Amino acid sequence: MDTAHLADLRREYQSAGLAEADVDPDPIVQFGVWFEAWRPVAVGDPNAMVLATATLDGRPSARTVLLKGVVEDGFVFFTNYESRKGCELAANPRATLVFPWHALGRQVIVEGEARRLPAEDSDAYWATRPKGSRLGAAASPQSAVVADRAELDGRYAALAAAHPGGDIPRPEHWGGLVVRPDRVELWQGQQNRLHDRVAYRRDPSGPSGWRIERLAP
Repeated sequence: MDTAHLADLRREYQSAGLAEADVDPDPIVQFGVWFEAWRPVAVGDPNAMVLATATLDGRPSARTVLLKGVVEDGFVFFTNYESRKGCELAANPRATLVFPWHALGRQVIVEGEARRLPAEDSDAYWATRPKGSRLGAAASPQSAVVADRAELDGRYAALAAAHPGGDIPRPEHWGGLVVRPDRVELWQGQQNRLHDRVAYRRDPSGPSGWRIERLAP
């Protein structure tokens, strides 16, 4: 693919601007405002987000996961704690979330520290999952090397046979994490690539415990 072809994909952003005075003093509240604006135009999963993690020696990795809740102190998702992301977060809890809301010419970038949810919260969410999803999560040794697809299908079938009533217990290595932000950036596309970037930085002396700053695009 040549660069000329990629240049043909360029488009101008036509969205209204974003001013510091327009946003809520609390980034969690402001996220909710933007999420509600995004949800009606979403294609696919409106709660899809890119989760970036890193090893202790700085090797990064990223993948798309689903946001499953927004609580007072952060953003919640669920995973296998023994997966690559789970192991990296256990060793280095720093994480970044990116919500790429292209349909609105917006992004939200969240930086913070991830911690595990209490077991009872993970149990409560596990109980809401469809039977097939619970079987899949319990059967898959996520991120581990497997021989082939047949191995996965066999593990799933064996677990389904062992729990014909669908009462699959939550594995101890599967549960929720919440990313508690210390920085949140709102990105709004603008003409001539002079995009609006408004960033929240955790600051006990600021309104609602946050300082709001404008960044150059």
